[in-house]
Amino acid sequence: MTASPSIKSLYFLGIGGIGMSALARWFAARGCRVEGYDRTPSPLTQQLEKEGIPIIYTDSPQEVADIPWTVVWTPAVPRDTALYQYFRSKGLPILKRAEMLGKVTHSMRALCVAGTHGKTSTATLLAHILRPKGINAFLGGISMNEGSNLLTDPNSDTVVIEADEFDRSFLHLSPAISAITAIDPDHLDIYGTSEGYQEGFEQYARLVKDAVVIKKGYHVAGNGKAKIYTYAVNEPADFYAENVRISDSKLLFDWHTLSCSLADVELGVPTYYDVENAVAAMAMAHLAGADEKMLRDGVRTYKGVWRRFNILANTGRVTYIDDYAHHPKELQTAISSARQLYPHRHLIGIFQPHLFTRTRDFLDGFAAALSQLDEVILLPIYPAREMPIEGVTSETLAQKINNMYPVRVVQKNDLTAYVCERIRTCGEATVMTLGAGDIDRLTADLTANLTRL
Repeated sequence: MTASPSIKSLYFLGIGGIGMSALARWFAARGCRVEGYDRTPSPLTQQLEKEGIPIIYTDSPQEVADIPWTVVWTPAVPRDTALYQYFRSKGLPILKRAEMLGKVTHSMRALCVAGTHGKTSTATLLAHILRPKGINAFLGGISMNEGSNLLTDPNSDTVVIEADEFDRSFLHLSPAISAITAIDPDHLDIYGTSEGYQEGFEQYARLVKDAVVIKKGYHVAGNGKAKIYTYAVNEPADFYAENVRISDSKLLFDWHTLSCSLADVELGVPTYYDVENAVAAMAMAHLAGADEKMLRDGVRTYKGVWRRFNILANTGRVTYIDDYAHHPKELQTAISSARQLYPHRHLIGIFQPHLFTRTRDFLDGFAAALSQLDEVILLPIYPAREMPIEGVTSETLAQKINNMYPVRVVQKNDLTAYVCERIRTCGEATVMTLGAGDIDRLTADLTANLTRL
């Protein structure tokens, strides 16, 4: 697919976001003039700059060329920024990222993955399985196979999309086939209540044209035209895995559909929770026309997604794992996986809460999940687009956590030294960084220092 002839110059407000950067790359590859603004440099913005996309880091309209831009905006950038107000005063079109993504993909066959958890891994694996057929993909993370969050094939009219429910973004899409991995309430600042969140997914499911593949235990009515399938692990469903086991250091499972079965499927990332994502991705790929070889080869050679249970260091003394988990259920999954892999290690979790509203709404859930750790270190809440809420702090969360050692709230600048000191005290340990804010900016320093212990 090519860019619309009417769109020649695009300015991205918040270009360093994972979804925004993929869109920027898409239009740059199609010959459009692309520039952008972000608050701080990051590995993503640095890579975009290497690819020839100019980026500024000051909220200064004076640094922007006075041309007829189409502005692509993410709500992570406040409306009161000088750049947003400048573009608005010029009467230029300002589209949300989701609106632009919807426009880009409206004429394509869209394979979308929605859900509270697991959508990035599922969408990335789906795109990897379908890669031999030719595929486009907008991913919510960096594929470890591709080193990118964007896959393009000018000869393909099929696109894999991570369908984000935040701000009801997924309602701009036109899915042909969709998976729904979970409907556990989140973003209550947008949806208000659990019932409102469920209704958001009901509206989304009604947009799906051909088939919905939903995790067993969750329910959507759909539009009456699209076929609704279920998937599961270790229980019968339309698509399911069973006999999950480790053999010769390989994670294997048997995969079943209504019409066929595949025995001894090997998963390239040996973590149990990824089996569920693999079942969903294989189901969608199967419905999209993938054959047995594509399914087996894709799942076997899949390397995962950056910041999804990445083991960044593994010495005799310390194992260091980084994960994007930022919802109580995601924390539970990541922590339990670390326990399974390293059952006899002292388990230290470093968690950066993401958003004041999410911390407030799920305070008890976060406390329960983090209490599974032996030791918890908290960073201050990452605010993103929000202003502070009185009484909602990392110290508030710390008071509710119950584990072996007192919870410590640490500033980012002090984190590496404190973690290293703790490991010198306790001996062998598994360390996890967890969260969706800017905690990833600390991982390189932590990795270097933990490796030297």
